[in-house]
Amino acid sequence: MLQSLDGAAVRRWAVTCCDALAAHRDEIDALNVFPVADQDTGSNLLATMRAGLDAVLRDHNADGSVPPGSTVAVLARGALKGARGNSGVILSQVLRGLAEPLIGPEFDGRAWDGAALRKGLCRADELATAAVSEPVSGTVLTVLHAAARAAVAVRSEELSAVASAATAAAAGALADTPRQLAALAVAGVVDAGGRGLTLLLEALLAVVNERPGVRSTVAAATLLRPGQALEVARENGCTEHEYEVMYLLDGTDQANIATLRTELANLGDCVAVVGSGETGDGAQLWNVHVHSSDVGAVIEAGVRAGRPHRITVLRFADQARADHTDRNRFVIDHAVLAMVSGSGVAELFRGEGVTTTQADSSLDELRAALAGTRARHVTVLAEPTAATSAELAAVQVRATGQEVVVVPTASPVQALAAIAVHDSARRPADDLVAMTEAAAATRRGELTVARGEALTWAGRCQPGDTLGMVGDEVVLIDRDPLVAARELVERMLSVGGELVTVLLGQDAPDGVGDSLIEYLRIAHPEVEVVVYAGRVPQRVLLVGVE
Repeated sequence: MLQSLDGAAVRRWAVTCCDALAAHRDEIDALNVFPVADQDTGSNLLATMRAGLDAVLRDHNADGSVPPGSTVAVLARGALKGARGNSGVILSQVLRGLAEPLIGPEFDGRAWDGAALRKGLCRADELATAAVSEPVSGTVLTVLHAAARAAVAVRSEELSAVASAATAAAAGALADTPRQLAALAVAGVVDAGGRGLTLLLEALLAVVNERPGVRSTVAAATLLRPGQALEVARENGCTEHEYEVMYLLDGTDQANIATLRTELANLGDCVAVVGSGETGDGAQLWNVHVHSSDVGAVIEAGVRAGRPHRITVLRFADQARADHTDRNRFVIDHAVLAMVSGSGVAELFRGEGVTTTQADSSLDELRAALAGTRARHVTVLAEPTAATSAELAAVQVRATGQEVVVVPTASPVQALAAIAVHDSARRPADDLVAMTEAAAATRRGELTVARGEALTWAGRCQPGDTLGMVGDEVVLIDRDPLVAARELVERMLSVGGELVTVLLGQDAPDGVGDSLIEYLRIAHPEVEVVVYAGRVPQRVLLVGVE
């Protein structure tokens, strides 16, 4: 259990958020009836969070050297630039609120602890409420307010206790939203944005408690809705305003922003004008959102206020006419979904453009992840424990027209080798062959710590011994993991190899990666070696040789 989060842990949280939102996107979209039944809240939240994560992956290192405040600030600014819909705008302000206490003068810049999370949730509550022109009870604002109040009320200063209290309160407030908002009660649903927020808090709790995946705190019954009520709400669409207009705005000041808010309120509803917070040079970026029937007037108001850019206009009637089949139309031909253990491995794969889900995902989560790729053909790279579930999910989704092929990979290093040769421009069948061959050609090894006394092919081991395995066979035992790592790689290179890939596990001692790189530089200068922070559970490291 983590007592605080550093920059690397914040990155893991962002990755986990994206994975959770991708898995539940269709569920959240289906809940979306307020303020407009346009079925896009889940998609907008995911796009916004991915924009924030992309900014972090571009600008920050993977280790813990970057302060968490800086990482969350980059995440928030990226989310603001890429915000989609009213829900995305609010999410950007939640992230900004979480960041502000981490970069204030009273903060030491090293860790995100329980006190900082408490302050961040309170600030997020303030900013998100201020972002909405007419706050309404029973929405994501209500859920966020409950989380902030619970964080303040909890007596413990431990990060896990504050995160747990906030998450539980958010889940309780979400279940109560239909009793606060008539549109939700009629449709028989909870608030879509509130559901998205609970996922983000559940993801944070998973990272704090060092769990490999998100555990839902929301009762499944609260997410059900009568089909007939859903159909009526969606067919009605937006009766007062025809368009959703969004743009980024800079080159302005607070006085112009106040005038802009007033003008937009007269032109439409659901007005949100939110800023990124001032940077060192006093500049500020604003995200503008409004529902209106006069697109030209909305944009002209932005021109008078500053410099609008990245203008987006969506017509509600087009969205309302789209039925469930249209919404799930395949938008790409081929995608890869990796079922993995370890947040570092998931982050690494995501950096290669691969969708990830946890190896222990339920069938529902797998089906959601497959649908979320929006790909006609999906190759699933599944760890041995996940292969059966992957095959069952593949059979079930084929009825929707999606073609799914499961490629079992005995180790993440084999999956990484397959991803390295993936080419979405190739025919799916040819790409599948290339990926399968690359995985099969990668020899795999691993180091793990013995948990008890046992008899192995390499002799008897004692608790705390480092066990080296090639394939599924124990080939060495050593008390020193650094020595064991070198010997394992030597054995694997005895039959040749050009590339050594190392994924460090949660049990890896400090310096083992650098030690291996230096050893191979001298002993095998002809071999290329790459080391990644895989954070694989219950492993010292994993090795792949190609």
